Amino acid sequence: MDNQQIIALIKREVVPAIGCTEPAAVALCTAYATEALGMRPEHIDVQLSANMLKNAMGVGIPGTGMTGLPIAIALGALIGKSCYQLEVLKDVNPQAVNDAKAWLASDRICVGLTHESKEVLYIEVSCKGGGKCSRAIIARDHTRLVFLEGPCVEPVDLRGSLGAQAEEAADEELTLRRVYDFATTAPLEDIEFINESRRLNEAAAEEALKGNYGHELGKTLSRPLGKGIMGDSIFSHIISATSCACDARMAGAKIPVMSNSGSGNQGIAATLPVVVFARENHNTEEELTRALVLSHLTAIYIKQSLGRLSCLCGCVVASTGSSCGITYLMGGGYEQVSYSVKNMIANLAGMVCDGAKPSCALKVSSGVSTAVLSAMLAVQNHTVSSYEGLIEDDVDRCIHNLTRLGSVGMQETDKMVLDIMTHKK
Repeated sequence: MDNQQIIALIKREVVPAIGCTEPAAVALCTAYATEALGMRPEHIDVQLSANMLKNAMGVGIPGTGMTGLPIAIALGALIGKSCYQLEVLKDVNPQAVNDAKAWLASDRICVGLTHESKEVLYIEVSCKGGGKCSRAIIARDHTRLVFLEGPCVEPVDLRGSLGAQAEEAADEELTLRRVYDFATTAPLEDIEFINESRRLNEAAAEEALKGNYGHELGKTLSRPLGKGIMGDSIFSHIISATSCACDARMAGAKIPVMSNSGSGNQGIAATLPVVVFARENHNTEEELTRALVLSHLTAIYIKQSLGRLSCLCGCVVASTGSSCGITYLMGGGYEQVSYSVKNMIANLAGMVCDGAKPSCALKVSSGVSTAVLSAMLAVQNHTVSSYEGLIEDDVDRCIHNLTRLGSVGMQETDKMVLDIMTHKK
C-alpha cells in the first residue's frame, strides 16, 4: 500500500461515533429503511447476526437514559438521519425520547437472530406502513449499506460484492514494518488529521468527570482514594483518562468519540494512553502525531485479519496499538515496537468479549495498563521469546496467531457467551 492508500484507510476506519457503534449501526440501518419507506413505520422487523446482538444488548443509548436495542431502533425510525452515519442519533432530544417511548409501548418492533447470512456483522431492517414495505441491509462494516429497497429510493443491491471485497482487503494487507515506516516518515501535513481523535476522546474523558457514568472507574481512580492506592503518576493518569471516556460512552453520554475499526472503545484505547503519556513525558507535537498514527494504524492492521466483531476483546487490539505508540514516545525504534506487540500478545491473548456494556471500562483499563508495562519492557529490549505460547520470531506471524485464535479458535466460546447472555434468569 502506498501512502495515499494508507491515509485513505485510516480516514475510513477512524471516524466519529456517538454511542456504542453496534446499536448506532442498527439505528443507521433503521434510518435507511425508514427513509426508503417514506413515512413513519407502523412495524419494524430487525434481524441481526449473533455478534451484533451480543454487543448491542447491554449498552446505554445516548441522550435517553435507557439501555439496549428497542430504544435505538425507535429513535432511528423517528429522528435518525442516514447522512449522519454513526452519529445517526445526534439529534436526540427529550421530546424525541418521549415519542420513542410512547411508540415502543405499542409493540411495533421485533428483534431476532438472522439465519440468512454467515456475515459476523449483519443487520437487516424491514419496515411496513401505509400498505408499503422497505428493507435495508448493512453487512461486514458498521456503515456498509449493501441492500436497499422501498418506494422512495432507487434500489441498491451490493450483496454479491462482499466476497470480492474480502479478496481486495487481503491483497492490501499491511505489515507492522510498513505501519511503522509510514507513521514515522509520512509528511506531517498529510497525517495531522489524526489529532481530531485526540480532541474528541479527551473531551469524552473530561465529560465523564462532570457526571456519574457507568461504574465510574475513571472517576474513582482520580479521587483521593484512587490516588492513594494507585499513586498520582503517568501510569494512573493513563488508566484514569481512558477509563473515564469508556465510562461515559458505555453509559450513553451524548458525546462523540473517535472510533477505530468500527469501535468507539478501540478508538479511545488507541488514543488516550498515547496522548496522556506524550503530554506528561513532554514529547513534541510531531512526536505525538506520529505516535497516534502508529497506534491507530497498528489497531487497523490487526483488525484486518481479526474481523469487525469476534470473541476476542477489542481492547487487546487497541491497547496493542497504544503500546506501540508509547514505545515510540519512549524513544524506541521498530525493533522495540515489535517487542511491545509480542509482549501484549503474550499477556492479553484470549480476553473474551461478552458484549458492549459499562464494565468494558474494566477491560480497557486492563488493556492500557498492560500496554504501558509492555512498552517499558520493550524499550529495555525485553520481549517474550519464540519459545513461549503464541509468540514467534516474526512479529507479523505473532499478530496472525492472535487473530486466528480470535476469529477461528474462539468461535465456540462466542456461541457459549451469547447463550449465557440470552438465558439469564
